[in-house]
Amino acid sequence: MDRPPFNEGSVTGVSSIMAEQFENGTTNVSKEDFNKKVDYLGANLSFSSNGAFANSLSKYFPDVLSLMADAITNPKFSAEEIQNSKERALEGLKAEEKNASAIASKVSNALMYGKNTSRGEFETVESINKIQLADVQNVYKKYYAPDNAYLVIVGDVKFDQVKSLVEKAFSGWKKANTPIAPLEPSANVAKTEINIVDVPSAVQSVVSVNNLNNLKMKDPNYFAATMANYILGGGGEARLFMNLREKNGFTYGAYSSLSADKYSSDFSASASVRNEVTDKAVKEFMNELNAITTVKPEELENAKAKLKGSFIMSLEKPETIAKFALNQKVQDLPSDFYTNYLKSIDKVTAADISNAAKAYILPNQSRIFIAGKASDISEGLEKLGYPVKYFDKEANPVAKPTTQKVDAAVSVSSIADKYINAIGGKANIAKITSFVMNASMSMQGQNIDFKISKAQGGKELTTVTAMGQVVQKQVFDGKQGYSEQMGQKVEMKPEQVAEKLKNTELFEELGFAKSQDYKVAGIEKIDGEDSYVIKGKDTTYYYSVSTGLKTGETKTVKAQGQEITVPTTFSNYKDVNGVKMPFTITVNQMGMDMTMNVKSYEVNQAKDSDFK
Repeated sequence: MDRPPFNEGSVTGVSSIMAEQFENGTTNVSKEDFNKKVDYLGANLSFSSNGAFANSLSKYFPDVLSLMADAITNPKFSAEEIQNSKERALEGLKAEEKNASAIASKVSNALMYGKNTSRGEFETVESINKIQLADVQNVYKKYYAPDNAYLVIVGDVKFDQVKSLVEKAFSGWKKANTPIAPLEPSANVAKTEINIVDVPSAVQSVVSVNNLNNLKMKDPNYFAATMANYILGGGGEARLFMNLREKNGFTYGAYSSLSADKYSSDFSASASVRNEVTDKAVKEFMNELNAITTVKPEELENAKAKLKGSFIMSLEKPETIAKFALNQKVQDLPSDFYTNYLKSIDKVTAADISNAAKAYILPNQSRIFIAGKASDISEGLEKLGYPVKYFDKEANPVAKPTTQKVDAAVSVSSIADKYINAIGGKANIAKITSFVMNASMSMQGQNIDFKISKAQGGKELTTVTAMGQVVQKQVFDGKQGYSEQMGQKVEMKPEQVAEKLKNTELFEELGFAKSQDYKVAGIEKIDGEDSYVIKGKDTTYYYSVSTGLKTGETKTVKAQGQEITVPTTFSNYKDVNGVKMPFTITVNQMGMDMTMNVKSYEVNQAKDSDFK
């Protein structure tokens, strides 16, 4: 459907909720029967807030078309199913609360377009909760209509046959004649600035450099602009990747995109980088954006070869042909746009790329948006020479976050002692020589079980089981250890063993005072709770200022030549043999929270033979 975005206002998210309902059957077919028919036909059928997609074997095309049309023209909206969709949406918002990538996407978009506009608004708990059956019906009636709709069919079909099938299937779909509101005005900042959202739990900063533009596919310099973006950040051979990952090791990957959407065109370059190198990464981003106006002959030829190869390979997919046909209409492209696609690429010169980069990649009028831990990154960013502004997670301007000072009387020993007393005291802890934690978590619909055994002397065994099979195992017997995954066994390196032996206490806080490796490093909020920070060599620990209980920790590990920081939070403490233990443990990996629910603790049951 070719229509501009519209403002959903106080019920933002209603279009997405509406789209989910199309798979709940129709007024003619129950949800169960509808999905059974799709499965029986071996088809793929999906719906969005502004369209639908299906593919199937040619012989089943009439049946699949009929199902799609029935869903679109005779949707079955019910309060019960809408409530189910709302609950899923709320779960998604909950999962994104501490996700720096999700926060970055939401707030950067709101700042570019305006948070109360059709292109800048975002879902909130309040807006989702407010959505009712009548709102879904209203959006469907006003905006999910054939006024500006296109139906593209690609396959072994005959036009005359298809035409009659389509006319019959969609005969009941009537125009809405809804007035199209003009898009709200938007503009780039007059001078590049840094926008920061503080995400106290973030172990990486999500950095994106964004600017709006007016690029359209039918513009004469579209191909030059596309090539400029490819050379800058189009893949593993592009400048951003080679600089930020290969040369500097700041990130796993750095990329850029340049859209030529009919209603919202923009440029963005982004990466997730370690907190401590955020300022350096921003500097390198801006260096590359400023340098893209000049390209080398070999870069130009490589980009042409890659883009032409990608285009040729894409022609093998029917959905690509459908997309091209749709673009032809929606973007008002010349009739020979795709016929001359390869020739258009070949015609691009280095001068064309320079001119296109100057027009659409604007390093002097960009928002450098960063979602990250302000206490770690602000000082370096403020030295880069750009104005720095702070915003909350709802895109509202706020003052620079302040760091709480720790009272001079607070020390590593006092924090550790308060924790020991909070969980039960030294006398009760001394009675425990080992414990086994049994826990589970759900990941992508699959249940994963964890068994973690610990004993005095630093002995530790972690076993991860999925579908009855051990998928990962880590063992340390107090002298040596190994890890095993997918049948591959890797012995611990001497330096890893040495690190393990630095603190062999069953409750590691008992060993804090014996080492100079631990330092008090301030107060930070963990899940909204003020927590003392103790920094170790590779691990940072957090303890509630009020209760003394451990609220979290972050561990830095190396993987594939990169350093990864893995944050973990602890909550839901319960008494186990006189000692409080956490029964909810949440680990964040790659921006995704994974919660382990502890089923039980077994005290003083571990044997030396377990750690072999």
